[in-house]
Amino acid sequence: MNPDIFRERQGATFDVEKLTHIVDGCPEKTRRRREIESLVLNDPDFQQEDPNFLSRSERYDRAVKKSAQMIVKLREYGIADPEEIYFYKSVFRGHHQEALGLHFVMFLPTLYSQCDPQQFKKWVPLAESFQALGTYAQTELGHGTHLRGLETTATYDPATQEFVLNSPTVTSIKWWPGGLGKTSNHAIVLAQLYTQGNHRGLHAFIVPLRSMNTHEPLPGIVIGDIGPKFGFDDVDNGYLKMENVRIPRDNMLMKYAKVAPDGSYEKPPSAKLTYGTMVFIRSMIVGESSRALSKSCTIAIRYSSVRHQSEIRPGEPEPQILDYQTQQYKLFPLLAMAYAFHFVGQYMTQTYHRITGDISQGDFSELPELHALSAGLKAFTTWAANAGIEVCRMSCGGHGYSCSSALPDIYVNFTPTCTYEGENTVMMLQTARYLLKSYKQARAGHQLSGIVSYLNDADLRMVQPQPVSARPTVVNINDLASLVEIYKLRAAKLVELAAKNIQQDLHHRKSQADAWNNSAIDLVRASDAHCHYVVVKIFSAKLTEIGDTAVHSVLSTLALLYALQGIVQNSGDFLLADLLSVPQMLQVSLRLKELLSQLRPNAVALVDAFDYRDELLNSSLGRYDGNVYEHMFEWARKSPLNRTEVHESFHKYLKPLQAKL
Repeated sequence: MNPDIFRERQGATFDVEKLTHIVDGCPEKTRRRREIESLVLNDPDFQQEDPNFLSRSERYDRAVKKSAQMIVKLREYGIADPEEIYFYKSVFRGHHQEALGLHFVMFLPTLYSQCDPQQFKKWVPLAESFQALGTYAQTELGHGTHLRGLETTATYDPATQEFVLNSPTVTSIKWWPGGLGKTSNHAIVLAQLYTQGNHRGLHAFIVPLRSMNTHEPLPGIVIGDIGPKFGFDDVDNGYLKMENVRIPRDNMLMKYAKVAPDGSYEKPPSAKLTYGTMVFIRSMIVGESSRALSKSCTIAIRYSSVRHQSEIRPGEPEPQILDYQTQQYKLFPLLAMAYAFHFVGQYMTQTYHRITGDISQGDFSELPELHALSAGLKAFTTWAANAGIEVCRMSCGGHGYSCSSALPDIYVNFTPTCTYEGENTVMMLQTARYLLKSYKQARAGHQLSGIVSYLNDADLRMVQPQPVSARPTVVNINDLASLVEIYKLRAAKLVELAAKNIQQDLHHRKSQADAWNNSAIDLVRASDAHCHYVVVKIFSAKLTEIGDTAVHSVLSTLALLYALQGIVQNSGDFLLADLLSVPQMLQVSLRLKELLSQLRPNAVALVDAFDYRDELLNSSLGRYDGNVYEHMFEWARKSPLNRTEVHESFHKYLKPLQAKL
């Protein structure tokens, strides 16, 4: 082991294993996760060529093979728990995607949640046995996040009791669904329903795409792969054009909305139920933000502990670059963010399961909040994690640009989260719509509950600027409870500001739509502040569950760093809202530097606690043993260009060129 990284671990002030148990949930989950990881990593089928050295077709072929192998092995090992399946799949695919990803995370969950009993009995066994290989076809060439604008039509024909699906325009062609191009033989298709001459809005339909025997496209189905992308080279993202495709009436998912044989229509109890699968995915993405960022931090911090460069004091040996305050300032707040997002991801998973449990019992009261929270946190965490991954890459200098670092792969496979399952700005505006509705309810005297309850008394404190004498002169910047409070007040102030700006435009006789658009920047800021408050609040609350003194201490330092860094980055909001004074802001900056020094001895131990094995990181720079240079050289020698000492291009082009000149 590299002596630098060995010393880093020796200097840690807490038990890494105990923190790993907290990250996983409990010691038993850690044990079981490692057991599943070993099943995969000791499997000879896992040992395959580095995908960076394969063509796209070879990568897709490998992804399909791995998906098929994975399904067989999951059954052989008797792994059935959804969380354990996730562990197994995440290890098996590494940084890369699986061919049947959307079958598991969108097709099956939609069937589970939106089939009526008869449909469930028919379709779920077909999907679970992989006879029906599915994807989720929502996005079109011309419309993505604006679901009401989708153009695909499903017109009911009572004479045959069939729906007729069409892609009436070029812009209505389904575009982007993973697994659509070559893998899937069925899709959940989102289409505008027309029955008895009336438009009924967006509904979900099970549409056969390819023969379940020959895999040939069915009549009226024009389907294929959309070509190379920024990343996701393993996945056949596809297009789908439908020309008078007929499906039986009971292929419309009818747990909530229903179409009778005569074409009469029964609407669902909530229109948002159609989007239940998206809410599920958005909740998952919050956790994925933490995983992508924590892997990046692990690579960058381990590398920074063994990389020596320049001089702090003239004439002395080159220090570890992790000793530079600027490097700590780049990486330690991101490490704090990774932990914050991990705990928020746990919270979102628990909240999703709790509220969907209520929905299954007929209680839809919390669905709007779940929709707004999942949309906002999806945007907030992916924007921040996406930027953070790139900071980690650049903090590794030139070597971070090499695919051997794994950071380019992490980035290109994570960055689509900022646009899929809802473009982030639109997601923030959806959350803002809920916040403004809640604010108006509070103004009208309704008592709010849940995460927006802080708006109940926002008006009392925030309507008028506070006189100088009433401004907070003392905010304990070392007290997380005090910081949670000012994050809450900042959110309330920005929600109120957006509401007042819209009201002012309406007062000047502008339309509601124009008033909304004219305040869109303020609305996004309000949603961002709301989400930031939620993250700080959840991180702070998590500390109360931790009994080990040493682990509690280091996580408290991280939570404080996360909160103070957010204040520095949004100092204008806190100053304008009179929540902090200029002298207090200077104290925040000084305290932040102190926290960097406090975290320095524990930096490597904190990334070790994420417990990523080398095979999962697949990074020369992030190796546990710190022997990065030896591994980089070994990796480079495997490049296909090195299979011969003289490449054929020399004889074909360069030698003739020399002869001509």
